[in-house]
Amino acid sequence: MNTIKSYIDANKNRFLSELVELLKIPSISADSAYKEDVLKTAEAIKESLHKAGCDHVEICETPGYPIVFGEKIIDENLPTVLVYGHYDVQPPDPLDLWDSPPFEPVIKPTDIHPEGAIFARGSCDDKGQMYMHVKAMEYMTETGQLPCNVKFMIEGEEEVGSESLAWFVPRNKEKLANDVILISDTGMIANDIPSITTGLRGLSYVEVEVTGPNRDLHSGLYGGAVANPINVLTKMIASLHDENNHITIPGFYDKVEVLSKEERAEMAKAPFSLEAYKDALDIEAVYGEEGYTTNERNSIRPTLDVNGIWGGYIGEGAKTVIASKAYAKISMRLVPNQDWEEITQLFQTHFESIAPKGVRVKVNPHHGGQGYVTPIDSIGYQAASKAYEETFGKVPIPQRSGGSIPIVSLFEQELESKTILMGFGLNSDAIHSPNEHFGVWNYLKGIETIPWFYKHFTELKSK
Repeated sequence: MNTIKSYIDANKNRFLSELVELLKIPSISADSAYKEDVLKTAEAIKESLHKAGCDHVEICETPGYPIVFGEKIIDENLPTVLVYGHYDVQPPDPLDLWDSPPFEPVIKPTDIHPEGAIFARGSCDDKGQMYMHVKAMEYMTETGQLPCNVKFMIEGEEEVGSESLAWFVPRNKEKLANDVILISDTGMIANDIPSITTGLRGLSYVEVEVTGPNRDLHSGLYGGAVANPINVLTKMIASLHDENNHITIPGFYDKVEVLSKEERAEMAKAPFSLEAYKDALDIEAVYGEEGYTTNERNSIRPTLDVNGIWGGYIGEGAKTVIASKAYAKISMRLVPNQDWEEITQLFQTHFESIAPKGVRVKVNPHHGGQGYVTPIDSIGYQAASKAYEETFGKVPIPQRSGGSIPIVSLFEQELESKTILMGFGLNSDAIHSPNEHFGVWNYLKGIETIPWFYKHFTELKSK
């Protein structure tokens, strides 16, 4: 393994140029206009896995976008690592807030990444982090240092709920059989403070529609006489939190996992500067549920947020109109023990019940998933910890994430194996936002660290 650094040094420019080419393809799964680009990306991943040393690679058809599967089985008696990633990306909107076009990658220095960062949609989430595994595989096969079997499962619908993956996994349990699942779709605390994500929040995502009159109305002739759907919707949304920012949906907190004082104290050991946090976001104060710290609010507590709201006239100039309809998209991040389907039903029942007469409410569930916790005494976690120690020179901190990867709980249910989350991104990398980027150092550090996971996992498993 001591040759991994020299291998990276010798191939750094190629590793970067290959990722840049991948990032140029606008594989936006949420917009059907980009269907051909999504499929083109799947083909590119297939070719990359083949070149990296997989003996068998195929594009597996699903009801939606395909899954790229690859494997290299060197000995049936050795452990098998299943690598999961996704090749689809979020829409880049709003485009006018990007400093450079989202699908024309550029590498430039930042305050946090003085050696440069790759600016492009998908650079960190998840093409850059997924591709680290492809290049780590290349290193291990080229140098004869692959210590165990490896499988890849790279999907194209993560950003829209992974419906096809949920269809694919139960139908391919034997193909996907493994001893541990490895994912890099999370982050770490800082470049000098490695961490391993041990918990993910679940997700319930819904769209709501409020309908009033049967057509748009003149606000002078009808204003004050009929319910205005936009006014009603905003009042309904506002009522979903009380004065302590506690969610008011009946039953919402019934199954919430409450961490002990000891567990909260361990979490609090992670370095965190509230002032730096506020400065980075250009805000004067933080905001959230009473009684919890910022890091607790965004990891161990459930939340409800409006992700989009629209209705009426939003063009240039004025149009005095009462819109017939108003809409909002709402996401709820959930903690372990909260069932996303149950929460979705609780939301729907409550939201419909608080609608005043004069409007009709429709709740359209989109997608969701359960929360997940990785035990830190598992072989997989121990192997990951040792891998970070090898390349960072220090023990990583276990950390719960506020994000959601709904398929992780599906993997445990269907494949009966634990998932290890080795992320190399940073919170400042602006995933899902304009100017998303991924540090060059982080990209290469991931390639350097991942082979050590294989080595230590195989050794620990043999014991």
